[in-house]
Amino acid sequence: IQGGAATTEDQIKYGWNYALLLNEGPSPRALVASPLYRAMQEGRIVRFEEITRCPAEVQDGLLSILSERLLMVPELPGEGAVFAAPGFNLIATANTRDRGVNEMSAALKRRFAFETVFPIADYQQELALVQSEVARLLAHDGVPVVPAPEVLEVLVTTFRELRQGVDADGGATERLSTVVSTAEAVSVAHAVALRGHYLRGDAGQPADIVEALAGAAAKDNPDDLKKIRRYIEHKAAKRKGEHWRDFHAARHLLPQ
Repeated sequence: IQGGAATTEDQIKYGWNYALLLNEGPSPRALVASPLYRAMQEGRIVRFEEITRCPAEVQDGLLSILSERLLMVPELPGEGAVFAAPGFNLIATANTRDRGVNEMSAALKRRFAFETVFPIADYQQELALVQSEVARLLAHDGVPVVPAPEVLEVLVTTFRELRQGVDADGGATERLSTVVSTAEAVSVAHAVALRGHYLRGDAGQPADIVEALAGAAAKDNPDDLKKIRRYIEHKAAKRKGEHWRDFHAARHLLPQ
């Protein structure tokens, strides 16, 4: 379930096929099951993305489901109760920086076990994950290229240092206001490879990273774009290697 400001309780629980509803009245055939409804029937896991972006009254619709493992359909008396089959559970996600959008009630919080997922601490582990994930995505797309290790090195290093506010030598750098996650690094690496393959017939170049950073890292804060520019001008300029020189030389591709 993708949560958002427009998510309604009907989308979480169940809806109706209105043509059948008008023709037959409330019936199991007219009911349109939500992912949560089906997960309860089949004993499966349902993932609720961005739960804190849903209105509070929509969030509270989960209280009885999580407490009693029961979803009632009052329109179907006698056959409208769905008891959760063994194996059913719900995993919800939320960005900690969005905690104030629609804060979960204390009652709902008590029904979840919270786990904070931190960025990958080890550089080599994050680089290997980006390499494997982008290779998987490109293979799925039928694109017969993968970004060069040097290009991914520039990408992952840049993401880590802009995220942490510390460079590889322990020097301070400016931290972005937005979250630059490993998942976004994978997305940028994928975009870089597609751009190189379809526009030039290569696997992507450091200059492609510069153009992709504007959309991936600088989103709603114009100061982040300035921080990226200063990072490329001052930090990337000191790095050794042709790929870092190409990255620095492409700084003019950042929008003003």
